[in-house]
Amino acid sequence: MEKQQRHQKVSVRSEPFADKVSTRIWEELASSDNPYIADSSRCHGYDLIDLMRGASYIDTFYLLFRGELPSTDERQLLEKLMIGLINPGPRHPATRAAMNAGIGKTDPQHILPISLAIMGGEHLGAGEVEGAMRFMRRHRREDPARLVEQLLKERGEEQPEEGDWHIVPGFGSCFGSVDLMPSKLVTLLLELPGCGEIIKWGARFSAALEKHNMGWLNVGVAAAVFADLGFHPRSGAGLFQLLSAPGLLAHGMEQANKPITAMPFISDKAYTIDYD
Repeated sequence: MEKQQRHQKVSVRSEPFADKVSTRIWEELASSDNPYIADSSRCHGYDLIDLMRGASYIDTFYLLFRGELPSTDERQLLEKLMIGLINPGPRHPATRAAMNAGIGKTDPQHILPISLAIMGGEHLGAGEVEGAMRFMRRHRREDPARLVEQLLKERGEEQPEEGDWHIVPGFGSCFGSVDLMPSKLVTLLLELPGCGEIIKWGARFSAALEKHNMGWLNVGVAAAVFADLGFHPRSGAGLFQLLSAPGLLAHGMEQANKPITAMPFISDKAYTIDYD
């Protein structure tokens, strides 16, 4: 029997390929005596040494992704978000992954990648951020209360009988009720002069959801700030992971210095073994 060909045979590629890789983000000027090492570096035209002398980390972070330095209000808004999201907390599955990797004596350099893989998921993770950004940008001109009722009518049958329900990316229930901390973060963000229209719209949308036992999630808060600051939705997931990374690594390294007996050992009574 002749083996079936799985892929169409390609005899020629007609697409024109670039002669070399290009980037607008970073320029490196080669050393005069060794072209493989840089003598100076520029980020979107700003000399790196000058940035070290006169700019903050927040300024440079914003510049790297947006191509321009932030205003005072933009810097403050991003800084407060970074503080608010610096640690997902030990209840988050990504943090538990970091803690388990640490106490299991995983090599330290692997703790962060392991936990970030979990943080990249769709549930309370970076996988929701792009969708949340696009949702809020698309609907920010609509009446939030009316939109909530419309969504409940259209998607009500999707609500599970048990567990959490995210009616749209970035908003929903957490452990069966409204998540309190994201709302507290937004309350502070709303006081800032750099607070934009999407954060304000999201706050009204969250308020309309509260009587249905839902509200802001951390991913939604991040998405609203990223959108107001002008970040592209495709960048949202990675930015959310970056902002969560310090807490993940800190928890993992804390456990790495403990014996494995510091973690609870689940007794046999907690397991159910099913036989065919």
